[in-house]
Amino acid sequence: MLSPAKISRILPESIAEEIGFGIGDAIVSVNGQQPRDLIDYQFFCADEFLELEVLDAKGVSHTVEIEKDYDEDLGLEFETALFDALIQCTNRCPFCFIDQQPPGKRESLYFKDDDYRLSFLYGSYLTLTNLPDREWDRIAAMRLSPLYVSVHATDAEVRSRLLKNPRAGLLLQQLQWFQDHELQIHAQVVVCPGINDGEQLTKTLEDLAKFHQGDFSAVISAAVVPVGLTRFRPDEDALVPVSREKAIETIAQVQALQQKFQETIGSTFAWLADEWFLIAQQPVPLEQHYEDYPQIGNGVGSIRLFLKEFDTAAEDLPIAIPQPTRLTWIVGNAVEHAFQPIVDRLNAVENLTITLAALNSNYWGQEISVTGLITGQDIVNALKGQDLGDGILLPSLMIKLHSTLFLDDMTVQAVADELQTKIWIVDGVNGLVEACSNLDLDTAIVAKHLGNLLKM
Repeated sequence: MLSPAKISRILPESIAEEIGFGIGDAIVSVNGQQPRDLIDYQFFCADEFLELEVLDAKGVSHTVEIEKDYDEDLGLEFETALFDALIQCTNRCPFCFIDQQPPGKRESLYFKDDDYRLSFLYGSYLTLTNLPDREWDRIAAMRLSPLYVSVHATDAEVRSRLLKNPRAGLLLQQLQWFQDHELQIHAQVVVCPGINDGEQLTKTLEDLAKFHQGDFSAVISAAVVPVGLTRFRPDEDALVPVSREKAIETIAQVQALQQKFQETIGSTFAWLADEWFLIAQQPVPLEQHYEDYPQIGNGVGSIRLFLKEFDTAAEDLPIAIPQPTRLTWIVGNAVEHAFQPIVDRLNAVENLTITLAALNSNYWGQEISVTGLITGQDIVNALKGQDLGDGILLPSLMIKLHSTLFLDDMTVQAVADELQTKIWIVDGVNGLVEACSNLDLDTAIVAKHLGNLLKM
C-alpha cells in the first residue's frame, strides 16, 4: 500500500521554501501519478510543469501548480525513501549482521531488507533472490544502474548453502541479464573460511571478471570482505572467524588474481577490504592501487583515502591554539597503527595533545574492531575512571544518522554522564581538523553535572 511522501526537510532558498511547504506536509501525487518511492518522485518531478496533490500537516488536501526548469529540484527531503512496503529478505545467511544482534534493541536494527531501490539510491547490498518479475522489469525500464550485489559465491550449490535459499543458485543467469540489458553492478564477496574461500574464491572472482570484458562491463568491480562475527550469532552456524594466517593466505591469493586481471582486463577489478591487511598486520596498499575507489563503501581503501584527505585538511591546522587542550580520540583498534601519523601531526600543533583510544568491542565479542562497531558500553567500560583530558572526539560513524544513538541503543549523552566529560561528535576528516583547531562548547555533549545539555 502506498503512503504519501511525508516531508522531513525543506532546503533553504529552494522552490519548495519559496512556495511555502512545511515540515510534515506530504506529497500524494505528481501530475496524477502516486510515487512508490524516491526514484518515482525524482522521475515524475523532472518535468517543467507539475501539479502536486499535497496533504498539509493537518490532513487538508491542496493542489499546487509549479513551473520550473527541466530537472530542477524542488528542494524537498522525505522521512523515508520508500513510500510503499520494503522488500524483505527471505534468505537466512548465517553471517548476516542483522541476525548477529542481541534481542530487545530498537526495531529498526532488525529490519532485513533486500530492496534494489535502496541499493540504487544508497549503495546497500542485495542478493537478487527476492525480486519478483515486475521489479526486474522496472529495473530495466528505468535503467536503475549500478546496483550493489552480494555474490559470495558463483557456484550454485555453494551460494545456495550460504544464503539458505535455492533461488541463490540463479546468480550467473542474473548476471547475464544485466549484461544483456547493459546494466551494471558492483559485487561483494564475504569470505567465510572453509565454505567459499580457497578454490571457491578463485572461481567466484574469475567468473565475475568474465562480465568485465568486451564492449560493455556488467560487473564493474568486486570487493572481497572477511566475515564479521559477533558473540550473538546463532549456534551451530558452521562459521569461524578469519585468523591472521587466513588473512595472509587470502591476501596472497587475491593479489595474484589482481595481477592477472591487470594483464587481461586492464583493471585490478577485485579489491581486498582494508580489514584483511589489519588482521594480517600488513600495511594497506598505496593510493594508486585503488584506481577510482569503486568499493569505498565496503571499506576498500578507506584508510588510505582517510589519510589522503587528512593530509589535505591538515593544511588548515593552526600552528598553535590559544589554550592548552588535551583530547581523547576514540577509534576502533583495527586502525590504531594506521592512524598514528594523524595523531603525530595533530600533536605538532602547539598547546594541543591528542591521545588515541583504540578500542575493541567486548559488546560484540571482537578482539579486533572497526570504528563503526564500537558501542557506548564499550567506551564506558574501557575509559571509565581514566583521565580523558578536556573531552572526547567521537567519530560520527559510531552513531545512528541524525541521532545520538550507538548500536547498543546507549546515547552519547549517557556516555558523557558516565565518563563525566564533554564529547564532541566529529564528522570525517574535516570535522576532526575543525574540532582540533577550534573547540566550541556549543557543539559538545556535556555531562549533566557540568551544566545544561547543549543542542547539537
